[in-house]
Amino acid sequence: MNRMSIKTEEISSLIKKQLENYQDDLDVEEVGTVTYVGDGIARATGLENAMASELLQFSNGSYGMAQNLESNDVGIIILGSFDDIHEGDQVKRTGRIMEVPVGEAMIGRVVNSLGQPVDGNGPIKTTNTRPIEVKAPGVMQRQSVTEPLQTGLKAIDALVPIGRGQRELIIGDRKTGKTSIAIDTIINQKDQDMICVYVAIGQKDSTVRAQVETLKKYGAMDYTIVLTAGPSEPAPMLYIAPYAGAAMGEEFMYNGKHVLIIYDDLTKQATAYRELSLLLRRAPGREAYPGDIFYTHSRLLERAAKLSDDLGGGSMTALPIIETQAGDISAYIPTNVISITDGQIFLQSDLFYSGTRPAIDAGSSVSRVGGDAQIKAMKKVAGTLRLDLASFRELEAFTQFGSDLDAATQAKLNRGRRTVEVLKQPVHKPMPVEYQVASLYALTHGYLDAIAIDDIASFEAGLADYLDSNDKQDLDTIKNTGKLPEGDSFDAAIKAFADGFAASTDAK
Repeated sequence: MNRMSIKTEEISSLIKKQLENYQDDLDVEEVGTVTYVGDGIARATGLENAMASELLQFSNGSYGMAQNLESNDVGIIILGSFDDIHEGDQVKRTGRIMEVPVGEAMIGRVVNSLGQPVDGNGPIKTTNTRPIEVKAPGVMQRQSVTEPLQTGLKAIDALVPIGRGQRELIIGDRKTGKTSIAIDTIINQKDQDMICVYVAIGQKDSTVRAQVETLKKYGAMDYTIVLTAGPSEPAPMLYIAPYAGAAMGEEFMYNGKHVLIIYDDLTKQATAYRELSLLLRRAPGREAYPGDIFYTHSRLLERAAKLSDDLGGGSMTALPIIETQAGDISAYIPTNVISITDGQIFLQSDLFYSGTRPAIDAGSSVSRVGGDAQIKAMKKVAGTLRLDLASFRELEAFTQFGSDLDAATQAKLNRGRRTVEVLKQPVHKPMPVEYQVASLYALTHGYLDAIAIDDIASFEAGLADYLDSNDKQDLDTIKNTGKLPEGDSFDAAIKAFADGFAASTDAK
């Protein structure tokens, strides 16, 4: 009897040992069954514990994201092709919230919304990932926006300055130069300690290819990630694209670096989200958009921030793009995004077609960070520029039918026309801030008043070369300190060039 009890204990301890060893190998999965599939969405039953935005895997290897958590089933948006997913297929939970690869290895690559390379340059070697949806930094985790982000465009850096950590909306009709402003801003970040993320939502593959080639040509792909979700892809890929881009940018921001992210454009993302929501049978609201369309953009744009010094002082600056129909900025999506951002750059078709490029409407465009994001030298030379330009536009409209103008009005019109001319800029030719200051200094101090309007572009180019050769120290002062040089040397150099230029044009 005694021997028997010892044997029982031995058996139980042996079973316990076996179970301990077996514990690690237990693989319990929650598996559901697809009950409906079509148009980029699926429904599945049996996934009672699925989390919002959880990554789910179908039996064919495709992935989906849990979107609607309902009492009897789960609405899933399918990431990628849905042609070979069928009713009755199995779908299992992964336990992971939707995430994308991030890190230094992403720089210089063209990827899709899942962070997979689409540029044919092989796999991306990174093990770091970040969830595409994270809570934006709170009030105490941020600091004021004070550091300028130079776009290289005089019309923006002088009139609607952008700071690191700001959200500045670029808004206008199609074909008014919105993407050109974004690409020029990326090109201008060379040697500025800035990492750029360009998110192309619903842009044709050929268009994205052209933008990538442009960035390569100017050496900008060395610090840029391009994320593309083309119009041929299912709506879920377009919907998650900006969140994936934000996650890639945040990796650098939280490591104390500076990031510029461009969402081109959020109108197409909103359309994709509307399509998904209607397919998931969510109630349509105004213009058939779902009730949370404002939240989709606000939670995205709030992730742009200038972090506090305790968190490393990194920043992420967002330039969302919105396309309007016939200049209607009072439509639903434009008014939503205007109310979320810290300023808007309005582009006008009329200005664009009349040759004023970038076609920025100075009267309507605004930066709510303003002078805080400008270097002192720019603030000084561009102080009254916006008001002068707005009053010129008004005066021009008022006087186009009148012929007899007094000298003061004539002078104001002449200065206004020269201001418009100086603010014009060829595409992909961003200008360093010290040369911008020199051009605007010459304008506001009257050195251009005697120059013919047709000669202003050559005057600017000549002035830059002249200062490079004869007054380099003053340009370096502006570049390094952000202040106008003390003394008269800068003014004297510009005057000397202006006098010589006027004489040479008179001689012609």
